[in-house]
Amino acid sequence: MRVEVNEERARAVGALIGRAVKDFRPDPFDDPRYYPPPGAPRRQVMSYFLVMVAMDHRLSRGRRQYEAVISGELYHGADLLYRLGAQRLSDDPAFFEAERLAKVTEKDVEEWLTVKDERGGVARPPDPSVRAELLRDLGVKLLRLFDGDPMNVVLESKGYLRTGVSGGFIDLLKTFKAYQDPVEKKAFLLAKFIERRGVIRFQDPQNKDVPVDNHLTRIALRTGIVEVDRGTLARIARGLPFEPEEDVLLRLAVRRAYRVVAQEAGLDPFIMDDFLWLFGRRCCTFESPSCAAGCSPRCSSMGGCSEGACVLAKACKAFEDRTYLVPEHNFQETWWY
Repeated sequence: MRVEVNEERARAVGALIGRAVKDFRPDPFDDPRYYPPPGAPRRQVMSYFLVMVAMDHRLSRGRRQYEAVISGELYHGADLLYRLGAQRLSDDPAFFEAERLAKVTEKDVEEWLTVKDERGGVARPPDPSVRAELLRDLGVKLLRLFDGDPMNVVLESKGYLRTGVSGGFIDLLKTFKAYQDPVEKKAFLLAKFIERRGVIRFQDPQNKDVPVDNHLTRIALRTGIVEVDRGTLARIARGLPFEPEEDVLLRLAVRRAYRVVAQEAGLDPFIMDDFLWLFGRRCCTFESPSCAAGCSPRCSSMGGCSEGACVLAKACKAFEDRTYLVPEHNFQETWWY
């Protein structure tokens, strides 16, 4: 398997993104439907996001979609997860404390994240046993190593993402099983959330990286900022499964490529991640990318289309050669992302 960063194309994509985000507004992550409301105590905000990000992985698998209509509104994937999280925070805030987390059971998680769909049927989370194990590990280690207070993770980091061998926020998080992903997707997602909500302001922005999820990986492969050999591209197109080592190699290259993109765009990687995540959900989607299906109102509303064309089309490899219009690579059984 060959994986390379195409820096020239990454710079071209970065220049286009830099222009596309001029009117883009980053999410403040304070919508009470999904997050702690504005003005919530910093400790509560930290507790909430630490728990929710720990479980934020692979909610829809294959044809089994995690989604439901609640009060007339459709919530899909992470939107549904955080909708139920905010409801739990409102009804039972003590659930997010270390003492409760240390005792969480599979049944607790399944009951919490299972919801009746108003269209009929029920939405159930995949792998509730794994999610419960991750939360128990979180609770036990918070109690043993951080006096049960998640703000101690923030304090011990001294405001740095990385400080050499250990001590930075990203490395401290590796204490917890949920945050041991080799490419640190969940760790950087949590860092983005809590910085945006004012829990911490990181003193080393040069160490920021995007949280590399499925959307960002798919966009990287399609645009060609990351290149793989023809055989690997064919495997991705056919949906053949990846081994964990192959997944890590690919996503590390994706993370490095987006560093080049962010530098060229002149953007904070956490802000750029907001744009890319929405772009992957609304424009460069799994099944109906804008370049093939046309610009939708949802894509245009977030700045993903301009004058009827995708804003990345001029630098996109897949726009030139539809062979590269691949889905995301197949690596399903994981809690990494």
